Amino acid sequence: MGTPRPLPEALRKAPFSRQQALDLGLTSRQLQHERFERLFPAVFRCRSHQMSARDWVQAARLTLPPDTAASHQTRFVELGVEVGPLFPLHFTIGRDLHLAADRDRLFLHRTLVMPSVDGGGVSVAAALVGAASLLRRLDVVSLADWALHRGHVALGELRHVVEAEPWRPGAAQLKAALALVDPRARSLPESQLRCLLVAAGLPRPETNADVHDSSGRFLACGDLVYQWLRLLLEYEGRQHAADPYQFNRDIHRYAGLRDEAWRYLQVTAAMLGAPVTLVRAVHRVMVQQGYDGPAPSFSRSAWLELFDTPDDWRHDRRRQGRAAS
Repeated sequence: MGTPRPLPEALRKAPFSRQQALDLGLTSRQLQHERFERLFPAVFRCRSHQMSARDWVQAARLTLPPDTAASHQTRFVELGVEVGPLFPLHFTIGRDLHLAADRDRLFLHRTLVMPSVDGGGVSVAAALVGAASLLRRLDVVSLADWALHRGHVALGELRHVVEAEPWRPGAAQLKAALALVDPRARSLPESQLRCLLVAAGLPRPETNADVHDSSGRFLACGDLVYQWLRLLLEYEGRQHAADPYQFNRDIHRYAGLRDEAWRYLQVTAAMLGAPVTLVRAVHRVMVQQGYDGPAPSFSRSAWLELFDTPDDWRHDRRRQGRAAS
């Protein structure tokens, strides 16, 4: 077998359609070569190209008609965030259309009334409604916080869409989630930590609040803050340890907090993965700081509903014990 001809850059660094390949001089027979992988009907990639989430959305667009719109959590991939499973990719169309594509990779939602569309996808508000029909409430709140904080949608717009179109799958779930959202949250982990505390029955902390010493000097801006307990909760991502400037800045910041008798608790991704244990740890520090309110409860409906998906409710599955401790 001869050496394959060099590929045009457009075919080496992104998914492409059969027609794009033909237009660049390849033949249908050449597309059967093992260096290509078929992703969707008439859509391929060069096997040397590592597919990103955005590449997958683009590949799906190449196999779909132009009147389809990215929706649900897929809409947010191109905005820069992934929440929930990437697959199947979700698109919506306002007419009847059946695809031969693999439903494990691509799902097309058909509707009689198309939601509002901006650019290549449904509006962010409509996408949140769709995502709420599939994701856990914890994920829906985190995604809504992310979109609100970055100005992709306004809280009033979300309230309007769930009231104006209550019949859409996900509208009721998003409406319930809005009680927990906070546009001041800057990251998904911050949102998740706040939701866990509130759903377990602990007081709601301030989000990204400034902390000052007794003379009014700025000490820190905390991810989550209980001013009255002098307690600050911080999510520590990998960037805090990897960035020397941030690492040294954190050391000085925490020293200043200790000097003013502030407590701080650093929360990691591993801790978020054990939500019951994490909430109990926060409660212990709260008690040490003088909190004498109710202890967290993990049998409350608000807690259990954080971890169920709408599918769990539709099939009336038992909710007890779904949140891993």
